[in-house]
Amino acid sequence: MQMLDIEEILKILPQRMPFVMIDRVVEFEPGKKVVAVKNVTFNEDFFSGHFPGKPVMPGVLIIEAMAQSAIMLFYVKGSQESNNKSSYYLTASKIRFFHPVIPGDQLKISIEPIKLISSAGIVKASAFVGDKEVASGELTFAVKPV
Repeated sequence: MQMLDIEEILKILPQRMPFVMIDRVVEFEPGKKVVAVKNVTFNEDFFSGHFPGKPVMPGVLIIEAMAQSAIMLFYVKGSQESNNKSSYYLTASKIRFFHPVIPGDQLKISIEPIKLISSAGIVKASAFVGDKEVASGELTFAVKPV
């Protein structure tokens, strides 16, 4: 198992700050599993409006963290040299939210493939804070070189 730090993640993801939603890949088995983390801090821009006085991480950003983690799984599968030269199209389905994510939480995202082919895939995504599952669902994506 390997780990990837933020510098290595930025070489792979097409997203850039402030829209990078994972801080570290803490484990992966090529083509089998990726576990990534997002350290959620009060300094995140989205907390100023979501919600004043009761900050909660928007669900769509939890889905984005899941999607970026799925890109890591696809990349480590070895299907291309650089994801920065590709665009990703995503559909989220069966997404359920169970608990809010708040400042100080560490979001741990687990991605496992349901089906992967060279240019597309379906993955099972789960997000946890500690041992508590906060969200889960399936993501379908396709990769297109630009």
